[in-house]
Amino acid sequence: MARRLNTCDASFAQDFENLLFAKREVEEDVAAGARAIIADVRKRGDAALVELTNKYDHAGVTVETLRLTADEIGASVTQVTAERLGAIETAATRIEAYHRRQLPAGERFTDETGAELGWRWTSVDSVGLYVPGGTAAYPSSVLMNAIPAKVAGVKRIVIVTPATGGKINPLVLAAARRGGVSEIYRIGGAQAVAALAYGTATIAPVDKIVGPGNAWVAAAKREVFGQVGIDSIAGPSEILVIADNQNDPEWIAADLLSQAEHDASSQSILITDDAAFADKVAAAAQRQIAILPRQEIAAKSWGDYGGIIVVDRLAEAAALSDRFAPEHLELAVADPEGLLALVRHAGAIFLGRHTPEAMGDYIAGPNHVLPTSRTARFSSGLSVLDFMKRTTILSLPPKAMAQLGPEAIALAEAEGLEAHARSISARLNRKE
Repeated sequence: MARRLNTCDASFAQDFENLLFAKREVEEDVAAGARAIIADVRKRGDAALVELTNKYDHAGVTVETLRLTADEIGASVTQVTAERLGAIETAATRIEAYHRRQLPAGERFTDETGAELGWRWTSVDSVGLYVPGGTAAYPSSVLMNAIPAKVAGVKRIVIVTPATGGKINPLVLAAARRGGVSEIYRIGGAQAVAALAYGTATIAPVDKIVGPGNAWVAAAKREVFGQVGIDSIAGPSEILVIADNQNDPEWIAADLLSQAEHDASSQSILITDDAAFADKVAAAAQRQIAILPRQEIAAKSWGDYGGIIVVDRLAEAAALSDRFAPEHLELAVADPEGLLALVRHAGAIFLGRHTPEAMGDYIAGPNHVLPTSRTARFSSGLSVLDFMKRTTILSLPPKAMAQLGPEAIALAEAEGLEAHARSISARLNRKE
């Protein structure tokens, strides 16, 4: 059963801190092992990839079969039902339309000195997308990572995914093909991250690595950062629902469990101003857990890390939510826009009683790759901008140099950088 808190209780401040900072991740010291794997791949290349892949994934690959052929992908996609292919198409179309609106514009302008300034945006050349394998299949994550990269203008999008037992889920391949992925490799783990970062004879290196993975993948991404860019190191999933008593408690319970079923370390929080409604949601959650296929996971998540907080007024909920800075925030209240104005920190916000977070996971359009573990206080979800970089532009005519140069020289000399000062003064002495 989830923990119950009430802002009127004398112990609320401490109880809230305990809930807020509950340790949800088991620390797994795999950094040294990941470093060893990365070094091995850098040294032995494809041979290390094949050996490690067959050892950990029992994939039965050779150097020649590391990369899936177009025929293999096509044959696998034929196994996907028309209904699911249609759902992938609808999701992809909506995700693409949403992310096209994020494309930034460059600008050039001339200021009062005659200096021309500006910036332009260009995409990175190549991106590697890590897709978890095993029993999990997340075609939605493929779309959410690949499509923004494609919209940004990335020319080469590569997927690495463990072919556990030699198999890759056909849905993942269907999403990859629709998302514009150009290469797919049967590799996973730290060795896949190493191959993307440093390259082998078979796999050319990329400029940025995105996508979720286990502790080994996370450790490897930390190790290669700087050689390549990375998106983030994601923690367990989270949802916080602010709801009044006009909601159906069964709906709210389902929303909370939609994240609890992800992982035993996930966290689901309800904030409401009605204790009786809180009781109804808690009872509904227990009923629903009993019939979930992933009931063991959901029960542990809800029991260990779930919380129900009763407040005097819903306006208080915004400040409490900001302390959590949740990955997902639902505002299931009569005036969601009014409450939205009070909230500052959340990865994604879902407004109104008929907007469950689960729609955002799949088909609505906004990206579902979001900051976790309170990092929404300072970071944002995945977007087109994660696959682009901004370059500044400056052009100075003699008039602008004459006006601005002397003060630039004064600053250079103050910093003791004589060559900087000479670089500027040389142009001031030129006769045009």
